[in-house]
Formats: sequence, structure tokens, C-alpha cells
Amino acid sequence: MTNDQLLEISTEIGLSLLENGAEIYRVEESISRILSAYGVVNADVFAVPTCIITTIVLKDGQTHTRMKRIMNRSTNLDIVSAMNNLSRELCKLKPEYDEAKKLVNQAKNRKRFSLPIQILGCVFIGSFFTIFFGGNFYDALVSLLCCVVLKFLLVVMDKFKTNMFFSYTVGSMAIAAIAFLFHYLGFSQNMDKVIIGSLMNLVPGVALTNSMRDIIAGDLVAGLTKFVEAIMIAVAIAVGTGVCVYLLKMFV
Repeated sequence: MTNDQLLEISTEIGLSLLENGAEIYRVEESISRILSAYGVVNADVFAVPTCIITTIVLKDGQTHTRMKRIMNRSTNLDIVSAMNNLSRELCKLKPEYDEAKKLVNQAKNRKRFSLPIQILGCVFIGSFFTIFFGGNFYDALVSLLCCVVLKFLLVVMDKFKTNMFFSYTVGSMAIAAIAFLFHYLGFSQNMDKVIIGSLMNLVPGVALTNSMRDIIAGDLVAGLTKFVEAIMIAVAIAVGTGVCVYLLKMFV
């Protein structure tokens, strides 16, 4: 495998890890481990949530660098696990470029959960937390509807590459509007419990956890960037919910 091909394979794995919610230390460690397994002694990897830069220095002093910009980020721990295992497999077997490329593509194109399964998971989370926070059976039913609408909205906006913060704002507004409507009609008694329970699907728990993990590991830039991202998501949720409820109370 040539140096450029090695950079392509290792950076591609790092990119996929970062795009699907892996921690920064895992991304840098995976790339470094692959380069080391293929005999690269001097390599530097720098990753932040929006970019990966990998540089290798050859014995004759020549350097090869590859940079990849991360435009879309989401959370898919199944792909993170697959890429993590693949990086170790590459280190152990050290296949040639064509075989390594094939394995990377297989891991990237793993079959994802179908939309009905994703909706079912979203509904379960929303209804469970609605009851957990003190709601009743009817509140959980309203939360179920909120989560179905929320998931459809997120899927549609994801297809149009909508900004993540805007998507979360619109999603939280939809939840608040449905919860307010059914509370106004007298179907549910605890509008706040319905909203809070349904919004748990949008809470940036992974981003916040990873930010703390990266800060503790010494990746201050990456950790602070993810922390700010988590705060911005929380603000988007609060703004969407608050504005919607405020406007509806003005007209009803």
C-alpha cells in the first residue's frame, strides 16, 4: 500500500468515526494505530469535530498530509463500533489497499435501522420519560404522537441537509404545538410532562459526555467545541419550545 493510499484509508476511518459521534481521542488513536501497523514511524494526527489532519513523515524527510472536512455529524454508535473493530482488524491483518478499501466501504454502508424501528425507539423514549416525569397514560399517548411527528420532521429535514440547530428548533416547536393543542382540547392534563418527555429525544447527551471526556483527556479545543455545540442545541430546543408556547398562549 502506498503512503497516499494508507493516508486515504486511515483518514477515511477517522472521518467515519467522527461523523457518527466518536470521541476525539478514539479518532486520533485509531488513525495513529493503523499508520503504525503499516510501518509509519513518524505521524501526527489532529482532529477536531469539524476537521481531521493527518501527516506522515518519511525516512527521507518527505511529508504527506491529508485533510478531511467534516460537514455532517450525527450519532450512530453501530458504525462507531464497526469502524473501531475494523481499525484493529487492519492492524492485525494489514491487507492491501483494495481489500482495505472494500472493508471500509462495507463498514460505512452497514444496514441502518429502518424508519419504523427508529420511530418505535423515539416513541418509546418519549412515552417512557413522560410517565417517568409524572405524566399519566393519556399524556404518554400525546407524547407518542409528538415523537412520531418529530421523527418524520427530522428525517425530512435531514434529507434536505438542513442546519442541525434549525432542525432541533423546528422539532421542539412541533412537540410544543401538539402538546399545547391536546392540552387545550382537554385530552391530556400535563402539557409540561408531555413536552419534557418528548424532548428527551433531542437532548445532546452524547455530545455533552464526549465533550467532558475530551476535556479530561486533554483535547481542550475539541472538548470545548463539542461543549459549545451541546449548549447551542439546548438553546435551540429551549427557544423552539418557549416561542411556540408563548405565541399559542397569545392567540388561544
